[in-house]
Amino acid sequence: MLVALSLLCLYLVWGSTYFAIRVGLEGLPPLLMAGTRFVAAGGVLYAGLRLRGAPRPSARAWRSAAVVGVLLCGSNGLVTLAEQEVSSSVAAVVISSMPLWAMLLAALWGERPSALEIAGVAVGLAGVVLLQAGGELRARPLGAALIVLSTWTWASGSMWSRRTELPVGLLAPAAEMLCGGAVLVALGLAAGERIPALPAARPLIAWLFLAFFGSLLAYSAYNFLLRRVRPALATSYAYVNPAVAVALGAMAGEPVTARVVGSMALILGGVAVMSRGGQRP
Repeated sequence: MLVALSLLCLYLVWGSTYFAIRVGLEGLPPLLMAGTRFVAAGGVLYAGLRLRGAPRPSARAWRSAAVVGVLLCGSNGLVTLAEQEVSSSVAAVVISSMPLWAMLLAALWGERPSALEIAGVAVGLAGVVLLQAGGELRARPLGAALIVLSTWTWASGSMWSRRTELPVGLLAPAAEMLCGGAVLVALGLAAGERIPALPAARPLIAWLFLAFFGSLLAYSAYNFLLRRVRPALATSYAYVNPAVAVALGAMAGEPVTARVVGSMALILGGVAVMSRGGQRP
């Protein structure tokens, strides 16, 4: 049940964050927006756990959390930078290749994918290709490069988190967000980013959504999945995110074509296949 709820959280929440990032950029600089959301979410989670008696992580666990946090939070920082140049839908489509890279990295480290996982990845990618076959995929080279790099940093951080000593339980995502967010804030300040005044309502609400739902809730759910299921299933949210973006567009009055319906069926079918072969023994 917890696995299913965690997956549902990632599918719905992270499917909405691309649009939220776009709105947040209307009034916030990219690296400071990404960094402060993780520092705030990680700080709240860490403080709450320590007040409830959670043990202080060891120095070794903090170092491991810092490496994982820089890779994972840094990946989000790259996406935020990229969305200054490319649309949120293009970002979601490119990042939909995440399960493939995660599966390949896991195979290089000795965790061979099952036949069902390979089949699920293939079906999911076919659905994403169909979804955007008639869409507008033109992007500036720098923005596209940043998004592609973000998929590799996220996949690397995800796989490394399964093979290193991290803080116990929810202290792991808390420490990762604190460390990764702090690095993003430092990079933003070094790049000359500043927030001179309180943002307008729309970007402020977007930041709150990203901090609470996108970071505090969904990041913790993802950390849980990485330790409970295989990489292809844990990263299957990347397939569903484009479909969620299309659904949000339909609610805003955009047309839903037969191509969209067919692609969603393929994407969700791929996730179903991966879920059959992606559970840990």
